[in-house]
Amino acid sequence: MNRLARTASILALPLFVGGCAATAQEALYGDSLAGFGTVQAATRTATGKNAVWIQDRQTADRTTSQVRGMVQGKTVGADTAVQVALLNNRGLQAAYAELGLSATDAWQETMFVNPTASIGVLGIGAPELGAFRALEGMIVNNIFALVTRDRRIDIADTRFRKAQLDAAVATLSLAAETRRAWIEAASAWERVAYLNQAKAAADASSELAARLGETGALNKSGQAREHVFYAELAGETARARLAARTAKAELTRLMGLWGSDIEYEVPNQLPSLPKSLARVETIETDALGHRADLKAAALDLEALAKQYGLTEATKYATDIALVAGLEVEGEIEDGKRDVSVSPKVDLEVEFTIPIFDSGRARMRRAELEYMAAANRLADRAVNVRSEARSAYDTYKSSYDIARHYRNNVLPLRTTIDEEALLTYNAMITSTFELLADTRARINSVLLSVDAKRDFWLAEANLAPTIYGGRSGGGSGGGGGAAIADAGEAAGH
Repeated sequence: MNRLARTASILALPLFVGGCAATAQEALYGDSLAGFGTVQAATRTATGKNAVWIQDRQTADRTTSQVRGMVQGKTVGADTAVQVALLNNRGLQAAYAELGLSATDAWQETMFVNPTASIGVLGIGAPELGAFRALEGMIVNNIFALVTRDRRIDIADTRFRKAQLDAAVATLSLAAETRRAWIEAASAWERVAYLNQAKAAADASSELAARLGETGALNKSGQAREHVFYAELAGETARARLAARTAKAELTRLMGLWGSDIEYEVPNQLPSLPKSLARVETIETDALGHRADLKAAALDLEALAKQYGLTEATKYATDIALVAGLEVEGEIEDGKRDVSVSPKVDLEVEFTIPIFDSGRARMRRAELEYMAAANRLADRAVNVRSEARSAYDTYKSSYDIARHYRNNVLPLRTTIDEEALLTYNAMITSTFELLADTRARINSVLLSVDAKRDFWLAEANLAPTIYGGRSGGGSGGGGGAAIADAGEAAGH
């Protein structure tokens, strides 16, 4: 090998050494499912369902086939709806891609900074040499990057673990939101089913009133009361049906369905109340120990603390580079050209002189960011405790209210209706009184449906309260109130 070739190999050696560096973290971050096992484990613990990160056509086709088998032509239950959403929601897949991006960022930090090499040729075309006078080579490497490499890897790994928890929070939030949407849809269709029954009975009464009016057995006022009652129920049923279709559309959106896949059914009745409540005596402690969003906030604080240490270490030296140069010269002796490597090696260190910027502003910024994150974490911990207490209290109270309607209100309304019908047949109770009792019963049944819905929503909020994910409250239905208002108006 001639001297020029040997020089080129010397210049290329640092590039080869840097490129061969590999660590155990690279194997983790470079994996296509880097960190996703944490998300899957959190999902199974909180929901009992599986999460899938779709990254290739084979997985996508298999998932699509699985989803269609679960929904097409089927009546979809709450658990099925949650599983479909976890498999098929594209927004969730985007959140998983964010996890992959965080993994690539952490992977990048494990790699050594590539040195910069330069080669210069001086005296090109010099007559006495015929080609060149001198060949200079230079390699620049960032010493600061090498010194802080381990700390930067540690910070990136902390942020990667936070990204894992963020992806878990997104998964749990979608699961909780889907379960609540299913409850809303099933409750809405239960209202429609009952109003359809009431409307059918009112239609029969209205038709009977018209016939009695033809015979003169019922005056126009009594006929009008029967007709308006049916008309009110028809309007209320139409509004309830619209609300049910809207609720189902929201559920369909969360499940990520479209096309022929939306031809599924939602039950027209919520499950019955359980015989007893689940007792969660340590819900505050469980929430503090398991909440994924709280753990993510703690990791954010940890990353800032590590970043703070890095800022303190580099407040004076922000960029340090080591420059190594090697010079190859060509000479003419007795008319012959000779290329030799000069024994002189130049070493040069470049750095920023902190004359004007001493780094105090960066230090102060780091301190304030850390303090803000610490206070946010403390505030979040207080909120988590409060949310846990409130969620369990709502769960217990909603159960008591729903049982009260089921065990007390509805049986009393049934008794009133039966007695009112007997007295009406005996011509003791007037038509108006019978209609008022019927309106009251419809209102009580709808309030009972709402109470049962509120309980199941409260039950669905327990898991997000303990494990993470957005929690929400039940919304009161308007159907029963509308019927009651109509009854009051008719009474006045």
